[in-house]
Amino acid sequence: MQRFKSILALLTEDSLHEVALERAVHLAKLNDAALTLVDVIDAAPGELSRLWSAIQGGRGAEIEEDVIAYHRDRLAKLADKARGEGVEVTEAVLQGSTFVEVIRMVLREGHDMVIKGATAAPHGRGVLKGVDMHLLRKCPCPVWMLKGPGDGNFDTILATVDPEPHGDAARDRLDRMVLDLATSMAERDKAVCHVAHVWRLQEEYALRHGRYTSKYQGEVDRMVEREKDQARDRLDALMADYPQVSRAHVHMIKGLPGDAIAEYAEAHKPDLIVMGTVGRTGISGFIMGNTAETILHRVDCAVIAVKPEGFVSPVTLEKAG
Repeated sequence: MQRFKSILALLTEDSLHEVALERAVHLAKLNDAALTLVDVIDAAPGELSRLWSAIQGGRGAEIEEDVIAYHRDRLAKLADKARGEGVEVTEAVLQGSTFVEVIRMVLREGHDMVIKGATAAPHGRGVLKGVDMHLLRKCPCPVWMLKGPGDGNFDTILATVDPEPHGDAARDRLDRMVLDLATSMAERDKAVCHVAHVWRLQEEYALRHGRYTSKYQGEVDRMVEREKDQARDRLDALMADYPQVSRAHVHMIKGLPGDAIAEYAEAHKPDLIVMGTVGRTGISGFIMGNTAETILHRVDCAVIAVKPEGFVSPVTLEKAG
């Protein structure tokens, strides 16, 4: 069972912070975990003082102190709510770029889950803005992004997996991380866990409409069936270690992964999606895979994004001195 020991809840004022606090407290109680509540002032230390000194003479430092005090008081009130639930809570007001400072805190303190409400929108549901996407892409531990008031309670959890045909060990470990997390959360919340795998025959459309292959539709049909059977075998092998998931809740979906998962979610409305993020490193930090990006922008439910084993965030700790 996946257990969390140290949870960071990012409760910025422009986010769905009440939803995030509710879920963070619930998870901390279930795991007997330490909970850290974080707010961020989007300016480096001293930056507000310099800005306001230019406008208000020598009052810049005083104004910055007032801003910091406001954020501390706000966070203290939220922490009191959590302590009232019997949770061990610490508080931290950070200064600087929100996603950078949160990731640095994760690196320093070893938090194993970040929870955040998406950026608040006038219609009541959260939307994913820049800071949300930066955290989802670059934070080394799982990030739980909540999008609405109902996201504190889950009846249905959807885990997305992609067992590779070539025995990719890293991909297999990521799938298992996703399943371990989804099944353990379903057990704790008494929720139903569904698992989805999207498959397709590469270039099927071209094979059916190509100049030389269009007359061999029977062979293309057989290729499609072989691909489906092989995908099913890989999925069955993966799910053999998760007997708690009913066979009726394991789904093979044909199509492009991002679109197919988003369409499934739109039709079946899970309360939470747990998915791995796979992309490239070495260009400019971590580039989230197109599948994950498509799902994140299209679904309207909570999402937990899990990084591959060995993922290294492009955000680093400050250099000493």
